[in-house]
Amino acid sequence: MENKEKDKRTSAQPPEEFTGIKIKKAKKTSVGMPAVWSSLGHANKYMKTGQAMKTMFKLNQKGGIDCPGCAWPDPDDDRSKLGEYCENGVKAIAEEATKRRITAAFFQQHSVAEMAKWSDFEIGKKGRLTQPMVLKKGATHYEPISWPDAFQLIAKDLKGLTSPDEAVFYTSGRTSNEAAYLYQLFVREYGTNNLPDCSNMCHESSGKGLSKTVGIGKGSVTLTDLYEAEVIMVIGQNPGTNHPRMLSALERCKENGGKIITINPLPEAGLMKFKNPQRLGKMLGSGTHLTDLFLQVKLNGDIALLKAIMSLLFYEEKKYPEQIFDLDFIVEKTEGYEAFIQDLIKYDFNDLVEQCGVPRAQIKEAVEMLRRSQKIIVCWAMGLTQHENGVANIQEVVNLLLLKGSIGKPGAGTCPVRGHSNVQGDRTVGIWEAPPQAFLDSLEKHFGFKPPQEHGYAVVDAINAMHEEKAKVFFAMGGNFISATPDTEYTAEALRKCKLTVHVSTKLNRSHLIHGEQALILPCLARTDQDMQAAGKQLVSVENSMGVVHSSQGILPPCSKDLMSEPAIVAHLAKATLGSQSKVDWEKMIANYDEIRNAIEKTIPGFDDYNQRIREPGGFYLPNGARKGEFNTASGKAQFTINAVPDNSLKEDEYIMMTIRSHDQYNTTIYGLDDRYRGIYNERRVVLMNEEDIKKKGLKKGQVVHLTSQYKGKKRTANHFIVVPYDIPKQCIATYFPEANVLVPIDSFAKYSKTPASKSIIVKIIL
Repeated sequence: MENKEKDKRTSAQPPEEFTGIKIKKAKKTSVGMPAVWSSLGHANKYMKTGQAMKTMFKLNQKGGIDCPGCAWPDPDDDRSKLGEYCENGVKAIAEEATKRRITAAFFQQHSVAEMAKWSDFEIGKKGRLTQPMVLKKGATHYEPISWPDAFQLIAKDLKGLTSPDEAVFYTSGRTSNEAAYLYQLFVREYGTNNLPDCSNMCHESSGKGLSKTVGIGKGSVTLTDLYEAEVIMVIGQNPGTNHPRMLSALERCKENGGKIITINPLPEAGLMKFKNPQRLGKMLGSGTHLTDLFLQVKLNGDIALLKAIMSLLFYEEKKYPEQIFDLDFIVEKTEGYEAFIQDLIKYDFNDLVEQCGVPRAQIKEAVEMLRRSQKIIVCWAMGLTQHENGVANIQEVVNLLLLKGSIGKPGAGTCPVRGHSNVQGDRTVGIWEAPPQAFLDSLEKHFGFKPPQEHGYAVVDAINAMHEEKAKVFFAMGGNFISATPDTEYTAEALRKCKLTVHVSTKLNRSHLIHGEQALILPCLARTDQDMQAAGKQLVSVENSMGVVHSSQGILPPCSKDLMSEPAIVAHLAKATLGSQSKVDWEKMIANYDEIRNAIEKTIPGFDDYNQRIREPGGFYLPNGARKGEFNTASGKAQFTINAVPDNSLKEDEYIMMTIRSHDQYNTTIYGLDDRYRGIYNERRVVLMNEEDIKKKGLKKGQVVHLTSQYKGKKRTANHFIVVPYDIPKQCIATYFPEANVLVPIDSFAKYSKTPASKSIIVKIIL
């Protein structure tokens, strides 16, 4: 029995076997011909040639297919006909438009236990799912199930719960506005606000921090603002891998005379030199140098660095009154300035330098670039949000922008760069465990049912609830929950305690193999697939990082006649669960998605004339008060905040670890085994370490070590990682996720947002 339990535990994590590492020099130039060849290679290997060409010419074009990868915005004006996409966009399309198929015969051949021993890369490359599958209680293999039987099985379990709050309904950021709106509508009519989503694990800290300070949980800039900025600060972000099309915007900023400050523990090739594949001269030439100043901050040293910068700016303001800070803006548009300054001057500059790890000369250089500028944009991603002080990090960014009057003006503002393609849109249309009262009231007024009033579970809460058997049904609309979440073994135990786990998916992933007593896989249409409903071919809509809502319409024939669209899956499940008691005409909603958009228009501000505007080329912008210098806070003014410098003190044998993506990866999807820009090939079980730390520890390049974390008395271990010397601050290390997620404690998360602290885990290295 003990061995059986041990087997279960190990199957939740990627296998520990090595795949043959090759280490080369890290790149200093990004994109260019290597990215072109990589893109062509993926398209050629995994897609049918004709479909690849057809899809590429429609990807991110007006009226075309929205890339299922990141949420970086498309240009409002002309778009490149050569390719309005990036290398990882092609990889994402090759994943979902793959020519490979998974049929019932595949599941008959391979047991769940066997598949759990495969790597995430192997699992993901098996192909598109083609029919609903069920894993019955005690069974070892998935087997086919009809759609009606699948819906009845789920409905039976949902109706059999003591309370609707015993069910959890997760959402990934791939889901369209239409599917997400229907999904939350069903869940709330069913009776719960348990709607955790991937935003809980990435930019929830951004939303909390921005809402408190500037009154909206979204960024305030447009793509044009980036072109016009005098200074762009890129903090805790690696756009060369995670949002490669952002590099084109940074290039335009540089060509317009702007400067770029990069703040990150790792020097990333994407922010050094960029060879733009859309511009032949740039691609074949020497490329564009992007970063003017690289500040190599220690892990979680961002608040200390920002305070150091603002301290020097304050003393400059004292020397040159009203020439450094925008005092008119501060007086008219903000609150809390005096208290903020009184707190700021308490800090010793030398202590701040020590805590952030950036040399004072470089901090002074940053101040010189900022002192006379007002068109300042700060861009960030998970390097800021995934800390216990993640919300405070965002608030400190806002403090800097408020001092300079750099919000609500052209070329200035906040720019949280979202990950998944519609994670921002899903939140806008109601995927939220903590919905605003006005939204619930609007649903009640329009549909005639009383939505639940109590807030539901976010991701961390949901995992704990399943672990404590307070939640017994887990339903996932997309995503790879087990690979995305913290504390892998704890999360796996939680899922296994469920009575039923259900995943709506396009492809196989590890979450299908970590299951409850019974499990279902419901295959859905992908972004590239044609969606035919009773009224004809349908389009869907998404919202990008900068608040633009635009259409997406698939062009490829579905890979199987047994697929359903996500809206259709929700509608059928709602009918099976709620029956004649439902106040919603589900058939009408899915017959023509215009009806879903009509409902969104009537219940959510900003969607006036939705069906008309979504058909306009390029879509439309949602309202954004901070963009116009209007702050929807209680007082109507932007708020300065006081944020403490976190204590990152370490013992001599401790390191602070962050989890990162490889270049052949997007979120939990592993496209390949290479991290080309960092010079790491054919391996994912690596730990990036400072060379001095390697020598001090008595280690060698290529040596195999194990990592342990201990948090609140509980020890967690991740075995078999290869030491790779890298340019990273001392006592800081980096590992890939999901391989190192097992080290991230379930109870280490950002205050207020509960975003897992995946970027600042204290670990030890053992032999």
